[in-house]
Amino acid sequence: MEQMKPKKRRGTVWRRLKKSKTAMLGLGIIAVIVFMAVFADLVAPYPYDIPDATAIFQYPSWEHIMGTDDFGRDIFSRVIYGARVSLVIALMSVTISIACGVTLGVTAAYFGGSYETVIMRLLDGFMAIPSLLLAISISSALGNGQLQTAIAIAISNIPTFARVSRASVITVKETEYVEAARSIGARNGRIILKHILPNALSPIFVQATLSIVNAILTIAMLSFIGLGIEPPTPEWGSMLSLGRAYIRDFWPIVTFPGVMIMVTVISFNMLGDGLRDALDPRLKQ
Repeated sequence: MEQMKPKKRRGTVWRRLKKSKTAMLGLGIIAVIVFMAVFADLVAPYPYDIPDATAIFQYPSWEHIMGTDDFGRDIFSRVIYGARVSLVIALMSVTISIACGVTLGVTAAYFGGSYETVIMRLLDGFMAIPSLLLAISISSALGNGQLQTAIAIAISNIPTFARVSRASVITVKETEYVEAARSIGARNGRIILKHILPNALSPIFVQATLSIVNAILTIAMLSFIGLGIEPPTPEWGSMLSLGRAYIRDFWPIVTFPGVMIMVTVISFNMLGDGLRDALDPRLKQ
């Protein structure tokens, strides 16, 4: 099995990804959402936390394109800042999950033996608990806040990344270039970082994209039940929770945060599906 150069691999993946219209559409929508989140201070027309008693429950108009909530705050501005909060927490949680899960999975697959058995049985114990229930339990123990929510979601996702990375490394560690590195006396750390991990990243990248989807949904759920982000900080789930009392009388207060969750999740799913197909080694280059 020939080891493909990183630049050639990236170029091949990008060419395949560009052929998928749904993946490129998802990537475009994600780019817009990320842009608005990063530059929320410039994009948002109003402060997200300043109430206006003269503008309560206004329907969408040129002045407030998504209307205003029960405190007179601009919903569009709060949705944009909510994107920043949700994406930051999602990226934090996925980064922690990758760092811990991939380390455990790669080392377990490479060294094997009793170490692998102990690690995988411990992770099986975590996976026996539903990830959502585990996230709720950890969030209840840690309290509210962005970092606490990210840690709660990350811990529940570590076993998934560990199993994915382990399965990927098992298929790579017996290849010719790894055996050649061993034969010349390369250290285990160098073999893992230089030869095994770069060629085992494809399923990890796909899992990371899909895990962002799960993280966004979990963040919204935790905030909805009061365990994630506390008001007045805008977060899509907490906005739904605060607006549910008015759902029958004033539809904009819950519709736009819900639509943003739906659009973001669908976009990441489309990108994840396209990335999975682009990284599939069985496809012709």
